[in-house]
Amino acid sequence: MGFFIETLIGGLMAGMLYSLVALGFVLIFKASGVFNFAQGAMVLFAALAMARFSSWANAALGGDSLFLANLIAFVGAGMVMFIVAWVIERLVLRNLVNQEGATLLMATLGITYVLEGVGQTLFGSEIYNIDVGMPKDPVIMFESLFEGGILINKEDFIAALIAAILVGVLTLFFQKTPIGRALRAVADDHQAALSIGIPLNRIWVIVWCVAGVVALVAGIIWGSKLGVQFSLATVAMRALPVVILGGLTSVPGAIVGGLIIGVGEKLSEVYLGPYVGGGIEIWFAYMLALVFLLFRPQGLFGEKIIDRV
Repeated sequence: MGFFIETLIGGLMAGMLYSLVALGFVLIFKASGVFNFAQGAMVLFAALAMARFSSWANAALGGDSLFLANLIAFVGAGMVMFIVAWVIERLVLRNLVNQEGATLLMATLGITYVLEGVGQTLFGSEIYNIDVGMPKDPVIMFESLFEGGILINKEDFIAALIAAILVGVLTLFFQKTPIGRALRAVADDHQAALSIGIPLNRIWVIVWCVAGVVALVAGIIWGSKLGVQFSLATVAMRALPVVILGGLTSVPGAIVGGLIIGVGEKLSEVYLGPYVGGGIEIWFAYMLALVFLLFRPQGLFGEKIIDRV
């Protein structure tokens, strides 16, 4: 029983990180109807900026204060992501309003390659480390409840807690603030929102900036765990099944979908992997997403689209 609980907790922590990346997809799609394939590249670009700024700040401070160096780096990387988000919305997507979905999709794919190329030009192509002070040693807990206790990775636990807090803050932001209500109004009906005086262009800039901050936090967490390298962009794309499962327009769906897929990956790898040769964790999420595309394409919480003729 203890081993099952340990696997379950590991899946929940991994799922929370998936939810964080999926949230970036959902935010942009809800507000503008654009499926942002560049979200993975934004995560990579943010992680590169954080890693380099942290290195430069640490060198400038003589290595005396890791916290201050990371704080300076976070502010600097956050400003970079605000600029990136503004440039993408202002120079690319604003000029493609009301275009076909395929056109918008190709635009975000183009943004992906531009961000990867610019990131390599500005920050280099080496593998960088992000040290934000999170402990990496595992700890054994609940020894009194389960024989041998439950092994929990401290870094994964803290990362999942940070992701959960950010998701909670964003949920409150959307539900309780005037800007959040305006964002939901734009998501429901662009024309109706425009008719009551909500400035769509400003809302889209805000959404892209929020998605940039989400990408920054996700980049820091994944970069701390795996190192900052260009394969990090593909890690972010593992959140695609989460979006399909939860629904493209649902913030709660991104959370629930991430948890389901995180737990499903871990449990299937542990309990089914030995019977099929392993590797289930790599493709489990995509098979589950395929099943949903066949039988419930709108996802668990997405709105069912009904065309009236």
